Amino acid sequence: MPLREKKVVAVLPAYNAEKTLQATFDDIPKDWVDEILLVDDCSRDRTVELSKQLGIRTIRHEQNKGYGGNQKTCYRTALDQMAADIVVMVHPDHQYDPKIIPQLVQPLLRGDADAVFGSRMLGGRPIEGGMPKWKYFANLFLTMVENATFYVFLSEYHSGFRAYSRRYLEGVHFEANSDDFVFDTEIIAQGVASKMLIREVPIQTRYFDEASQIGFWRSVRYGLAILKTMVLYKLHKKGVWSHPIFRPRAASGPAAPLTQTTR
Repeated sequence: MPLREKKVVAVLPAYNAEKTLQATFDDIPKDWVDEILLVDDCSRDRTVELSKQLGIRTIRHEQNKGYGGNQKTCYRTALDQMAADIVVMVHPDHQYDPKIIPQLVQPLLRGDADAVFGSRMLGGRPIEGGMPKWKYFANLFLTMVENATFYVFLSEYHSGFRAYSRRYLEGVHFEANSDDFVFDTEIIAQGVASKMLIREVPIQTRYFDEASQIGFWRSVRYGLAILKTMVLYKLHKKGVWSHPIFRPRAASGPAAPLTQTTR
C-alpha cells in the first residue's frame, strides 16, 4: 500500500454482535485502517468482552440509543478523540465484506469525493445473494424517489457500508438526526444540501441468520420516514422551512457528551 497522510478509522456500531465480530475483525485490512473503534449499544451478549479481547477500542452505551444514536457516538469519537481524517462504517454482523475497505477509502484519499458508499445494486444479483424480493423492490422504489428529490443519481441509498471524509462529517449536523435507521438517509440529505460529492463502489451482501436485519413492518416505518425526509429536504431547498437537521450546529445546541471509552 502507498504511504498516506490521512488517518483512517473504522467504526463498528455493534448490537449483539458476539457471533460475527471475530470474522468481521479478521477481514478488516489492517494495512488500510489505522485504528478500529467499536461502539456497543447495550448488547445482551459478550460483544464488549470479545471486542476488548481483540484489542479494539471499545465504548459501551449504558442504555440502548438506537442505530442512529450509535453512529453519532462513532463519528464524534473518531473525529474528536481519534483525529480521524476518514471514517469507515463497518457493520460487525459481517453482512458486508470489510475487504472492500480499500475501494471505499481510495477516492477519499485522493480527494475525489467527500463520501463513498457501497452499493449492492452495482454489486450485481442482490436477490441471488439472499436479499428478500420485497426489500429489493422497496429499495428500487425509494432510490428512485430519492434521486428525483435530490437531482443526483445513486444506484442505492440504503447500504450501511460507507466511508466519510472529515470534511463531510464536520460539514453536516449529524447530531440532530434521528437515533433510528433513517439516520442513514438524513445524513445523505444533509450532504446533498451541503453540496458534498458522493461516489459509489460495488459490493455484495451476505444474508444469514446472524446478520442483523429489520423486519417487514419496521421496514415500512423506515420507508415512510425516508419519504418524510424527502419532504423536509424540499422544504429546506425551497426556503419554506428548515428542519433542525439542516441548520448549523450552533443553532441547534451542543453535541451530547460521550460515553466512557474502555479497552
